[in-house]
Amino acid sequence: MGSLRVVVDPTLRNFLISLLRYAILIFTGLAVLNAFGVQTASLIALFGAAGLAIGLALQGTLSNGAAGTMLLLLRPFNVGDYIDAGAAAGTVVELGLFTTELATFDNVQVIVPNTALWGATLKNYSCYPTRRQDVTLGIGYHDALEPAIEAIRQVLTSDPRVHAEPTPEVLVDELPDSSVDLIARVWCAAAHYWPLRFDLTKRFKQTCDASGITIPFPQRDVHIRQAPAA
Repeated sequence: MGSLRVVVDPTLRNFLISLLRYAILIFTGLAVLNAFGVQTASLIALFGAAGLAIGLALQGTLSNGAAGTMLLLLRPFNVGDYIDAGAAAGTVVELGLFTTELATFDNVQVIVPNTALWGATLKNYSCYPTRRQDVTLGIGYHDALEPAIEAIRQVLTSDPRVHAEPTPEVLVDELPDSSVDLIARVWCAAAHYWPLRFDLTKRFKQTCDASGITIPFPQRDVHIRQAPAA
């Protein structure tokens, strides 16, 4: 029979060890004083009052500590994940007891209080191995629709980063003022999301140029009518 192996995060382990050590020191000190006949009831009351005062003074810090403990225990994200908490977004560099360190796309350090993460709606872009992306392309109203869809579909199927399942789709999304908007909907590995998006956008433009498909820009028709002579 196989044995069950429990892996404990080093940060959580160190925190629990420190908490247990201080608790042992306090109880040991009280036990020693009690053994020498010192009345510890008043000391316990004093420690309680001091703890209450310190707790009120450090309410924000303790809140961050409690939030950090919950993040360490429940693990909604791990080091290396890219998360978005609304007010801050980036790759998790370090998850501490009171703060979490993030690195933005342009490698800027962001220190976020843990209460801001615990109380926010988190988006973890690294949680699942695959992601879906929609790339929008507008073509002219005078362009033939089916050949344009087929040309875009060939771009999708020729890229090995595009997953065959679910099947890539090219859909007509909207009919705005100046263009017929198509959506190329594909699935890919999470690590390929941005490189694939940039490459698809570039290849769509090249394919449209080679196939004579128009990529229109916003425009307006102006009709001038000459007033009849008096």
